[in-house]
Amino acid sequence: MHCLCSIIMNMILTLLGIVFSNISCRLTFSRVIRRKSTEEFSCVPYIIALSNCFLYTWYGLPIVSYHWENFPVVTINGLGILFELSFIAIYFYFASANGKKKVAMITIPVFVLFCIAAILSAFAFHDHHHRKAFIGSAGLVASIAMYGSPLVVMKQVIQTKSVEFMPFYLSFFSLLASSLWMAYGLLSHDLVLTSPNLVGTPLGILQLLLYCKYKKTGVIEEKPQKWELESCSDKSKQQLEKLDDEKLKQHSQSTHDTDTKT
Repeated sequence: MHCLCSIIMNMILTLLGIVFSNISCRLTFSRVIRRKSTEEFSCVPYIIALSNCFLYTWYGLPIVSYHWENFPVVTINGLGILFELSFIAIYFYFASANGKKKVAMITIPVFVLFCIAAILSAFAFHDHHHRKAFIGSAGLVASIAMYGSPLVVMKQVIQTKSVEFMPFYLSFFSLLASSLWMAYGLLSHDLVLTSPNLVGTPLGILQLLLYCKYKKTGVIEEKPQKWELESCSDKSKQQLEKLDDEKLKQHSQSTHDTDTKT
């Protein structure tokens, strides 16, 4: 029975990982691409999520864990690495000069710290137990930071009384994922997987409560971009010129008819 529950949970987590990574973030970044601007969206949650995915992918590999006991951890977080790198690359491309600098200043240390942690776990520790304890502790810190990063957005929601920059699907899938990971950690008796989700689940509930409270205020009305205003202005000019041409043609035609009658 325990084995069956574990297999079912593995399948659910794998599917949820794909859905969560793809839908929730794609909605945000489709807007960034459409508007060609990162606006008030923060890059911090995505970079912290990337560090979390790096550490837990390494944690689930046979170098750290016993054989493939944490295969779902590897598949979901490995997929997460690909998605997070894509999102960060899009954010970097459309960010301002200061935004690009901020992304680089946070992302580079994340890569460096992960490499240090991976090398230390592989060469400084000689058994799986100590490797899991070391990488698990680092992953625990990264997970708590990842689940805590939306607090910045939640503060903005309270100040502006608008949920524009806190997408519903991101909050919803975060709660769903953290709840299932907590259940998976409890079923597999893995404290490293259970502990951060004890923090993530209440924070996910808090985000949804905030969303329900402030969604009535609606999303801030979109301001027309400069190129849109210029396009509208050009179209108006073209329409006015067309009307003037039509009036001139009508006037010349009427004059011609009058001359003919005379």
